[in-house]
Amino acid sequence: MKNKIKRLLRYVFYAAAALLALIFFVNLAVYAKARPHIYKSSAEVPKAQAVLIPGASVVSGYKLSPLFEDRVKAAIALYRAGKVEKILVSGDNSTVYYNEVNPVRNYLLAEGIPEENIFLDHAGFDTYSSMYRAKEIFEAGSVIVVSQAFHLPRAVFIARALGLEAYGFAADSGRVALKNYIREALASEKAVLDVLLSRKPKYLGEAIPLSGSGLPASPAAPGDQGNYAP
Repeated sequence: MKNKIKRLLRYVFYAAAALLALIFFVNLAVYAKARPHIYKSSAEVPKAQAVLIPGASVVSGYKLSPLFEDRVKAAIALYRAGKVEKILVSGDNSTVYYNEVNPVRNYLLAEGIPEENIFLDHAGFDTYSSMYRAKEIFEAGSVIVVSQAFHLPRAVFIARALGLEAYGFAADSGRVALKNYIREALASEKAVLDVLLSRKPKYLGEAIPLSGSGLPASPAAPGDQGNYAP
């Protein structure tokens, strides 16, 4: 009986070690692919067609979380520095009770960003969907993704794997919890699978080229008070 338990524990140990090794090497590969295209200085990041703000949590239905606000502030800085001409906000608006996109739009307008230069993607339910829709729906040729340093390798990896000329710009203010790094380590595996399997986002819809105007507001997902073309 003791031998069986020892054998079982040994198998569990080997399986756990193999899983950890897989997670490590996948994250290393994702980081290596994306790292040359990630910047911390706005002066060094190349110009692009648009800055892409991936969604993050919204508190009480309208207030941006600290991480989300950091991304928006970084996007505004790049826009004002002349690095981009358009701002693409991509987030979760799957129900009428939750909207990550409109609060950012209001924030940008309050900061004096012209409404015609703001594009809204209400179906950016995850990083993969945001990058896929940026290329296929908004017909982006090049983007600067603004996010925290822990998230940028995966975002840039996905975007470039999908054929989008993407650069990353770190929007950090030192307010990142350990759980975010743990979650990100696991999310990289899913990102690689999504790319390998050529996963399609839940919603696609009609083209909304960034080369045009952001007016009227870009079509929304079913939960938003807008016209959505499935």
